[in-house]
Amino acid sequence: MDTGSSLTWFPCTSRYLCSECAFPNVDPQKIPKFMPKLSSSTKIVGCQNPKCSLLFGANVESRCDDCAPGTKNCTQRCPPYIIQYGLGSTVGLLLVENLVFPRKIFDDFLVGCSLLSNRQPAGIAGFGRSAESLPSQLGLKKFSYCLVSRRFDDTGISSPMVLETGSDSGDAKTPGLSYTPFFKNEVATRPVFKEFYYVILRKILVGDANVKVPYSFLVPGSDGNGGTIVDSGSTFTFMERPVYEPVAKEFEKQMGNYSRAKDVESKSGLGPCFNISGHKSVNVPELIFKFKGGAKMALPLANYFSFVGEDDVVCLMIVTDNVVGQGVHGGPAIILGNFQQQNYYIEYDLANNRFGFAKQNCVA
Repeated sequence: MDTGSSLTWFPCTSRYLCSECAFPNVDPQKIPKFMPKLSSSTKIVGCQNPKCSLLFGANVESRCDDCAPGTKNCTQRCPPYIIQYGLGSTVGLLLVENLVFPRKIFDDFLVGCSLLSNRQPAGIAGFGRSAESLPSQLGLKKFSYCLVSRRFDDTGISSPMVLETGSDSGDAKTPGLSYTPFFKNEVATRPVFKEFYYVILRKILVGDANVKVPYSFLVPGSDGNGGTIVDSGSTFTFMERPVYEPVAKEFEKQMGNYSRAKDVESKSGLGPCFNISGHKSVNVPELIFKFKGGAKMALPLANYFSFVGEDDVVCLMIVTDNVVGQGVHGGPAIILGNFQQQNYYIEYDLANNRFGFAKQNCVA
């Protein structure tokens, strides 16, 4: 379930191949696959089908050699799609199929029949902002979820996801939630940026210290790069290096009485990491994100520090890359990932264009 992309797709046909997919608990030879020929409601999307243009734009017919503009009853299918993710990719053909819920069936739901993937074995439900996303196709007013703690990763514990399609309830807020508005990156130079749920992050606090983050990274620039998005499909919160470094240095400063675990940092790519052996108690400064409108996300310790490798080493669970300068990297400067969202009730209020959250035990 990915709020950072929009197409819903699954492994499809007996020819499906997935490279670099030998993850723990995943046998690439035994990935469940959807078989279109066994479904009476599956249809391949044609080149002139309006749903084809959701992915390829209004001029897609110019890419369909057998369909001259104005041609009636063209039988050529929509071009294959290629989707790139932060880690991995997938290639396939578009289908329409019935999406079945206990009390409602959505006919002609656009899905991807993926034939080849890299590092993406299981399929993705796209919850982004584009027209082909699940929320857009279902006409959702809002959706919400509550991600259980990662200490339950090896169990069957789950939590509900709520999709609301009912009549517009006005601008009533869910009691107990803090809200900040979404905004669309209208100057984005890459179409994928328009799929993202951007929010405006005003300040990052480590303990009582207001971290000095260059303003140019907090809001998208004239080229569309920069800013903050909320992404359920990213594991850890990502920060461009000019944002990450002052945050990391503030943790180093305030936790200077603990020795650094440099060996764990070099092996894991995380940092800073600290050796806490011999300490009866550990004092870690609070990490707080302050958003436009006054919403404040004061993260629980388990959402930003974790034991890594050894029982006596803890690391900051925020990642960066080795590229200096967002002009080179491009894209959002900050990505609020799902590790930081665990044990939060998260609401995407689409009707009122706002993001809501509140701490909550997601297995209660």
